[in-house]
Formats: sequence, C-alpha cells, structure tokens
Amino acid sequence: MITVKSSYKGNLRTSAVHVASNNTIITDAPVDNNGKGEAFSPTDLVCAALGSCMMTIMGIVANRSNIDIEGTEIETVKIMASEPRRIAEIVLNFKMPAKNYSEKEKAMLENAARTCPVALSLHPDVKQTINFVY
Repeated sequence: MITVKSSYKGNLRTSAVHVASNNTIITDAPVDNNGKGEAFSPTDLVCAALGSCMMTIMGIVANRSNIDIEGTEIETVKIMASEPRRIAEIVLNFKMPAKNYSEKEKAMLENAARTCPVALSLHPDVKQTINFVY
C-alpha cells in the first residue's frame, strides 16, 4: 500500500501527499542550498519527524501510565555538515509542563523519547542531543 505520493513542482519545490488522509506537505530547498526557504526543507522535516515521533511515543507511555504531558513543547535546532552535505546533529530541547513528575515518570518519558522509531532509524552518525526541562 502506498503511504506517500510525491511530485517535483520545479524551482526546488516538492509536494508530498499522505495517501490515507490526503494531507499535503510542500518542501523548498533552504536559502543556504540554492532555494527560497519558503517552506520546510526535507532536512527540516527529518528534524520535525524526530520531535513528533518522540512526543508521540511519550504520549503512548504517558497514557498507559496516567501521566499528563499535554502542553509539552520542543524547540529543535538542526546543525548541518558539509562534504557531504548532511544533518550532523539534531538538538531537541523539551519544555515539559509544570507538573510534579516523579523520577520514575521522568525516566519513563525520557526513555520513550530516546527509543522512538525515528530516533532508532536515523544513522548513528547523526548526533541526537536531547534536553529535558521540567
């Protein structure tokens, strides 16, 4: 079954349609790589996917354990390398809601984030720096 249908729109822009929902994502090349930077770049989407996956798996663990993480936010920084051009590091700064999380709950949530499918799918050369602020 097809998951995504993508097409090249010209001028370094692509369109990707999620087949099941018909949601569309547009990408542009970043300004530092010959693009206009008017939309997420493909490497931005990798970073966003990592953060979203981490929060989703944290949510699954939280639901199972009656932990409230609603309002959790992540600020993500993408660090690129050259020769070859690639993502060198993704820094994810989690801002957890003001709740009284136990040490056990913190450990469960942080482990969930670090072991999400996207985190485990990225090449080991892509450094993942993950910080939690409670």
